[in-house]
Amino acid sequence: MSKKVLIICYYWPPAGGPGVQRWLKFVKYLSDFDIEPIVYTPENPNYPIVDTSMLDEVPDSVTIIKRPIKEPYRFASMLSRKQTQTISAGIVPKNTKQSLIQRLLLYIRGNFFVPDARVGWVQPSVTFLENYMKEHAINTVITTGPPHSMHLIGLQLKAKITAESSRKLQWITDFRDPWTTIGYHDKLKMTAKTKRKHKNLERNVLETADHVIVTSPTTKKEFRAITQQPITVITNGFDTSHTEAVDSDEKFTVSHIGSLLSDRNPIILWKVFAKLVKEHDPFAAHFSLKLVGKVSQEVIDTIKNHGLEKYLTLVGYVSHQEAIKLQQQAAVLLLIEINAEITKGIIPGKVFEYLAAKRPILGIGPKNADVGEIITSTKSGYYLDYDQEESLEKVLITLFENYKASNDTESNEEAISKYHRKELTHTLATLIHQL
Repeated sequence: MSKKVLIICYYWPPAGGPGVQRWLKFVKYLSDFDIEPIVYTPENPNYPIVDTSMLDEVPDSVTIIKRPIKEPYRFASMLSRKQTQTISAGIVPKNTKQSLIQRLLLYIRGNFFVPDARVGWVQPSVTFLENYMKEHAINTVITTGPPHSMHLIGLQLKAKITAESSRKLQWITDFRDPWTTIGYHDKLKMTAKTKRKHKNLERNVLETADHVIVTSPTTKKEFRAITQQPITVITNGFDTSHTEAVDSDEKFTVSHIGSLLSDRNPIILWKVFAKLVKEHDPFAAHFSLKLVGKVSQEVIDTIKNHGLEKYLTLVGYVSHQEAIKLQQQAAVLLLIEINAEITKGIIPGKVFEYLAAKRPILGIGPKNADVGEIITSTKSGYYLDYDQEESLEKVLITLFENYKASNDTESNEEAISKYHRKELTHTLATLIHQL
C-alpha cells in the first residue's frame, strides 16, 4: 500500500517560474516509489507570473485540495497595481529610486505580514487540514517555502495533532530558498523587532520539524548552526520527458533565462561585451544578447549605457516549454548571481535545465559558490567571480571561437544525470519511507 503524504505549497500550476516546478516534478514521480501525494494549495492565489501550460503537467491521478486565501496584494494594488505587481514579483528598486508608494508598500509588507503576505492563510488551513488528515489517515506532511507561512501551517499542525491525539505526525520542511538570509529581506524596511520575530520563527520551525530539506550545501551549513534535526540536500533538477531537438541560432546568442533584477546586474559582463564588440569585428558581427523573463529597468539602462542596445533582444516572460527551446538555441547560457556572501548557497533552478540543454554555461557570481561547483564538476562551462574581468574576456573569446568551429560541449553525462527529477524524487521518497 502506498504511503500518503500531504504536500502544502503556495506555488502550483497555473503559477509560472521555477518555484512551481520543484514540487510539480516531485509529485509527478512520487507514485513510482510507492508514495501517494496529496497537494494542498490556495484556490485563488495572487501569482506574479502565470503559465497555463504548466497545468498540462499535473498528473490526473493526483488529489489536489484547494481552499480560499485572502491576500493583501489585492488591496495594495488599488493604490498602485503596477508597483504592487513589481514588488510581488521580486523586482525591488534601490532605495534612491523608490517612490513614496513603494517605500510604504515595502514597510507594510515587511512589518505587518510576518513571515510574509500569505500569513493570513495559516489559521484557516490548520483548522481545515487537522480534520482532513484525520479523516484520510494522513500522518506525513511536507511544507515548502517560500512563502515561509507554509511552514507555520506545518508547525501548528505538528503541535495540535501531537497534543490532541495518539497519532504521531511526521513533518518535513523543504526550503527552496533560505529564510532570514535571503537577499530581499534587507529591502523590506523591517524594524529590529520584526527581524527578531523572523529569527524566532525560523528557529522554531527548524527545531520542530522531523526532517529539513534544503537545496544547497551552504544552506545546510547555515541551518546546522540553528538545529540538530536531520538535514538533507536535494537540489532542483531537470526533466527531459517533454523536450525535443531544436536548431541553434545563427548568431552567437548569449542568453539569460529568468528574472534579472537590479541587484543582479553584472556590470563587469556588459563592460567586457562592450570592449569585444568595439575591438573584435567578427565578434560584433555575430554577437546577440537575449534576455528572457522579467528584467529591471536599471539592468536595461546599464546595457544601453554600454552601447549594447542594438545587440539586445528583450523577450519577456515565456512558457516553460518555450524557455527550454530558447536554452537549446543559445550559443551560451548566462547564469548571474548577486555578488554577496549570502548568495553563495543559491543554486538557481535554471542551471539544471541549462545542463540538460547541453549548451555551454557562463556563470558569474560570488567566490566559492555552490553553483560554481556544479558547473565545474559536470564540465558544463565556466564559472567566474566579479574580480575576474580579464579571465571573463578570455572565456568569451574561447566560447566564440568554439561557436565558429561548431565545437560541442563535452560535459560529464554521468554527473549531470543525478540531477534528473526522477533521481531526485527517489532520494526524497527514500527519506519519506525512513521516517
